[in-house]
Amino acid sequence: MKKVVYSFSETSFANYSEMTYEHILYDVSGRVATLTLYRPEKRNALNAAMVTELQAALDVAAKEPAVKVIVLKGAGEAFCAGADLESLQQLQKNTREENLADSRALMALMKKIYYHDKIIIAQVEGHAIAGGCGLVTLCDLSYAVPEAKLGYTEVKIGFIPALVSIFLVRKIGEGRARELLLTGRLITATEAATYGLINQVVPAGEIGAHVNKVAADLCNNASGNSLKVTKRLITRVYDLPLDEALEHAAAENAVTREHADCQRGIQAFLDRQKLTW
Repeated sequence: MKKVVYSFSETSFANYSEMTYEHILYDVSGRVATLTLYRPEKRNALNAAMVTELQAALDVAAKEPAVKVIVLKGAGEAFCAGADLESLQQLQKNTREENLADSRALMALMKKIYYHDKIIIAQVEGHAIAGGCGLVTLCDLSYAVPEAKLGYTEVKIGFIPALVSIFLVRKIGEGRARELLLTGRLITATEAATYGLINQVVPAGEIGAHVNKVAADLCNNASGNSLKVTKRLITRVYDLPLDEALEHAAAENAVTREHADCQRGIQAFLDRQKLTW
């Protein structure tokens, strides 16, 4: 596997002036960071090294001031086929402590995507299966080509979709989650959109341009601080009691009113000026 080196611009922070990846590609254009799973010969299957590199790249994007949106995609014909064969074979040899450490590493990646300050968009141009479908589940917005199949197939090999189940229930509800997780069946992109797993089905020849437009609209038409705080509200108040959630929302509301973005946005609205963020 060739190594891919991404060097940041002069405005980047010193500690991340250069990163080397073997299993992903990382690129920044304008205010959008594109993170590409890059194991096309393995259908972008996940292994421990890729999980580590994904975490590192997400940390880089989080600390890059210019980046407002992250696009997650796969190289080649698949988005991500789940865990690779070598990783599955290794699971049979691991001690319980080793398997727990491996599971916690994947948990850390999932939490990093779910709670990330930047908006993350999945561009699904091929099948997203098991752990690959888990990545789609965690993204804020997801778009898929009609040919893509998605599903959580873990139960078919005696495994369980343990970590992703927590997020899937939140995303599409318990009933739909039970159906997908217990049957392990693959569904079409159209079904996935109906279930609320993805946002929209887009033809293969148009999905790149569509995702670019969504990303550009977020960058140009929404405050970065507002996007961050709104995402934080969605992800963090879900399990709070109603009164506590409302108090938390009220506090966030008050703090946001003092932010420069809010003051600038309200003034532009009052002056009937078109604002580009």
